[in-house]
Amino acid sequence: MSFGRPANNLIKGSTLPPERGIFPLDHAGECKEVMQIYLNCLKAYRGDNSQCRLLGKDYLQCRMDKELMLKDDFKNLGFQEEDSQKQSIPGTPSAPGGA
Repeated sequence: MSFGRPANNLIKGSTLPPERGIFPLDHAGECKEVMQIYLNCLKAYRGDNSQCRLLGKDYLQCRMDKELMLKDDFKNLGFQEEDSQKQSIPGTPSAPGGA
């Protein structure tokens, strides 16, 4: 059955690359720790992303390093040059006295 289009009109052998912003899932958990730190920050600041931007940047960097997304300039991803200082989030390894 073809459900809406003729069976002889199937696309053969042609695949398209994913659209920008679509990237593979991290099935192997290569960036899981960085992601968890970022999600903990969002939870600690009740979803206020501005408090966790640099952790989000670290997560994106991990994904680029592990080839889970295409490398891109951070300015194209919404980050500014002055975003250079690490944040100190309670309960994270980057915080003094953190885990």
